Amino acid sequence: MSAPLSSIGESVRLANQFLLYVGMIAVLIGALVVYLVAKQITMPIYKLSNLSERMSDLDFNAKYESGKHDMEEIQVLGNSMNTLSEETISELKSANNQLTKDIEEKTKIDEMRKDFIANVSHELKTPIALIQGYAEGLQEGMGEEKESRDYYCDVIVDEANKMNKMVKQLLTLSSLESGNDKPVMDRFNLTELVRGVVNASKILLEQNEIQVDFD
Repeated sequence: MSAPLSSIGESVRLANQFLLYVGMIAVLIGALVVYLVAKQITMPIYKLSNLSERMSDLDFNAKYESGKHDMEEIQVLGNSMNTLSEETISELKSANNQLTKDIEEKTKIDEMRKDFIANVSHELKTPIALIQGYAEGLQEGMGEEKESRDYYCDVIVDEANKMNKMVKQLLTLSSLESGNDKPVMDRFNLTELVRGVVNASKILLEQNEIQVDFD
C-alpha cells in the first residue's frame, strides 16, 4: 500500500490545530469553573473575615446572614459568631450600665465631699474667729473685771472644746465611712444649742453692730 505524504501531513496539521483549539476552550472553561467554585467557597469566608473585623471594632450591628450556597461549616461558624456577638453585647451593656452607675456615684460622692469640706470650713471659721476676738479683747484689757475676764475665758475654752468636738466628729465620720464604727443616735435640746451659739457670738455681734432677738 502507498499513500502520498502530503495528504497525511495535512491531516496531522488539522488534527493538531483542532486539539489546540479544543485544549484552549477546555482550559478557559476549566478556569471559569475553578473561578466560580473558588468564589463560592471564598466569598462566605471573606464575609466572615469582614464580619470579624467589624465585631473587633465594636460594631454591634454586624451579623452573619446565611447564604443559600454557603457550606454547612460556614453556616455553623457564622451562627457561632452571632451568638458570641450577642453574648459580648450583653456583657458590654451590663458593664456599661455598671460603669455609668459607678461614675454617677463617684460624681455624687465628690459633690458631697466638696459640700462637706465647705461646711466644715465654715463651722471651723466661727469658733476660730470667736477665740481670736475674745483673746484680742483680753489683750486690750477689756476684761479688767473678774466677771468679764472669766466670761471671756469661758467662751474661749467653750469654743476650743467645740473645735475639739468637731475634730472628733470628723474622725468618727471617717471611721463610719470605712465601716469600722456605727452611728449613735442621741437627743439634744435645740433651744439651748441656739442660745449657746448666740451667747458665744456676743463679741462678734457687737463688733459688727448686729442685734439678735432670740425668742
